[in-house]
Amino acid sequence: MSRNETATGAVPLPAAEAAGPEAAAPARVPAHVAIIMDGNGRWATERGWPRLVGHRRGAERVKEVVAAAPGLGIRCLTVYAFSTENWKRSVEEVIGLMRLFSRYIEQEADRLAAENVQMRFIGDRGRLESRLRRLMDGIEARTRHNSGLRLTVAINYGGRDEILRAARSLAAAVAAGDLAPEAADEAALAARLDTAGLPDPDLVIRTSGETRISNFLLWQSAYSEYEFVPTLWPDFTPEMLGDILGRYGRRERRFGAAGG
Repeated sequence: MSRNETATGAVPLPAAEAAGPEAAAPARVPAHVAIIMDGNGRWATERGWPRLVGHRRGAERVKEVVAAAPGLGIRCLTVYAFSTENWKRSVEEVIGLMRLFSRYIEQEADRLAAENVQMRFIGDRGRLESRLRRLMDGIEARTRHNSGLRLTVAINYGGRDEILRAARSLAAAVAAGDLAPEAADEAALAARLDTAGLPDPDLVIRTSGETRISNFLLWQSAYSEYEFVPTLWPDFTPEMLGDILGRYGRRERRFGAAGG
């Protein structure tokens, strides 16, 4: 742990940045921010446009937030792009989303690599089309050794599915004699999650005004702070993210300990 890093993973802002008329305590930036990007379809529907138009606008917002994150002090950013439940949507919308994911990787690969972003994907890839899987594998390999922002995209991801897959892997290791039953602890299960190697999110943001977590990072967010904002994702800006980080910096995180 560096001398500027707290035990929770949050990094203190320089004094000049921490000061402000509303600052009740030194502000801290969450090391890992996770975002449930909700409201694309509703944004388009409200304007009389096809839902895919909203998803395309939402993808542009992803680019903006990813570009702004390092400057805001964020080291890890995880975004919820497609859940295991989203297959219930219309065939047209699902196909459009898969094409949008492929296009995003193709268009952003060079920029992400040049800006030292490390990109990875979480979720069950088995149901995804082969072309998309190849693009995902390619950008992960290309940026694996980058040391800047760690960008994680959840596609065909569900927290329950992830925990179930990890539990099965743990059970198989015990059954094979590769792991003693008493060693099947929290750390052993966490090491088998899709997010192995990432710190747990300090802050989870959901846009669109909905106040549920929708099966996102269930294990990892046990002690995360949450922020639910009414803004639909296509209207969410880096400035809004900065405001949320400012509010986060004035929260007291106790991790189960008694308050002051």
